Amino acid sequence: MQTSLAGINLIKAFEGCHLKAYPDPKTGGDPWTIGWGATGPDVYEGLTWTQEQADDRLLNDIKLREEIINLYVKAPLTQGQFDAMVSILFNVGFGSNKRNGIIRLKSGEPSTLLAKLNEGDYEGAANEFGRWISPGSPVERGLKRRRGAEVEMFNS
Repeated sequence: MQTSLAGINLIKAFEGCHLKAYPDPKTGGDPWTIGWGATGPDVYEGLTWTQEQADDRLLNDIKLREEIINLYVKAPLTQGQFDAMVSILFNVGFGSNKRNGIIRLKSGEPSTLLAKLNEGDYEGAANEFGRWISPGSPVERGLKRRRGAEVEMFNS
């Protein structure tokens, strides 16, 4: 599956586009972010991009997330469910030995969202979106709005 225009627009609406790198709002530092929410070792303080660079990176970053969702989600998905999963993966990340993510937790186990989805428990999976809001952080309000929009798309 591929992300629809509605899914791309959801990501854009919550990420916003910044052509100068800025520090993570949650940490005040790493990871530095630019464009439509792009992070990584190639993003650093002082970096600037053109709009074309930001748009190209967004499409590449979305494609990577599509590949991950298509690989790890075993249950059939509607377009809205797929788009919502790409959006939350875009925001939260995959997961690693050091950091929890939508696909894998630090323990190496799948997240509850992914586990419920792969069991075909769509309602249970939708209820898991709200667990990814960083309670008490400066970004909590924005993440609550984003997760609400993702759930609405997931259930559409």
